[in-house]
Amino acid sequence: MALLEATNITKTFGGLTAVNDVTLIIEKGVIASVIGPNGAGKTTFFNMLTGIYKPDKGAILFDGKSIAGTRPDQIAALGMRRTFQNIRLFDNMTVLENVLVGMHTRLHVPFWQIIASAPGVRREETKARDEARERLAYVGLDAKREELAKNLPYGDQRRLEIARALAGDPKLILLDEPTAGMNPQETDAATGLIRRLRDDLGLTVVLIEHDMRLVMAISERISVLDYGTKIAEGDAHTIRSNPRVIEAYLGKGAAGAAA
Repeated sequence: MALLEATNITKTFGGLTAVNDVTLIIEKGVIASVIGPNGAGKTTFFNMLTGIYKPDKGAILFDGKSIAGTRPDQIAALGMRRTFQNIRLFDNMTVLENVLVGMHTRLHVPFWQIIASAPGVRREETKARDEARERLAYVGLDAKREELAKNLPYGDQRRLEIARALAGDPKLILLDEPTAGMNPQETDAATGLIRRLRDDLGLTVVLIEHDMRLVMAISERISVLDYGTKIAEGDAHTIRSNPRVIEAYLGKGAAGAAA
């Protein structure tokens, strides 16, 4: 059953068509990837799914509900969470506080009252902090919960973004270049964590990623964008040998040689 259905999505900026008539169907419980060269429209597509941009054309259904044009916080409350290509943490808040912020759609009191230990919210505070620590333990960061986010190593900051996304109890998590800037050891650890999000927690995962080794190893479905248009879709074997994909990444000469 489809959890996410984006149909004939188009987005233009002035005279530039960033995403052109793209359809993407994501079934529940899969790990899928959206790939393509720089400037292909991948992040713009994510931004429409999560409410940052409104599509000019097309429909987006999430868990059976129409969400095109819906505010990002409302989409998050429905169970879609994301990380960003450029890390977006609250640098001067602790690791634990960053995860508490991610719970804002589930709390019965404002998260800032919990962070400030405001009177009258002790029970909610205890429950929220316990749950936040569970998310941190899951990604391997509970021991660093009192450190400032800005002091974490790069790979740990990426994991903190995932923990914050998990704090909203999502059904679908969108990961925008989750291994960008990581060394091989960090990438291997991140790959294992992404697999566990689906295998342990039952989440549906969609990622944008430039590391083709990771994409081919982890993805059950791969969609390829080039200049805003979907040029291919299928499993890793299909995508690896597709001439249009080879051409998009390496040029026409490489595609001809592969053929």
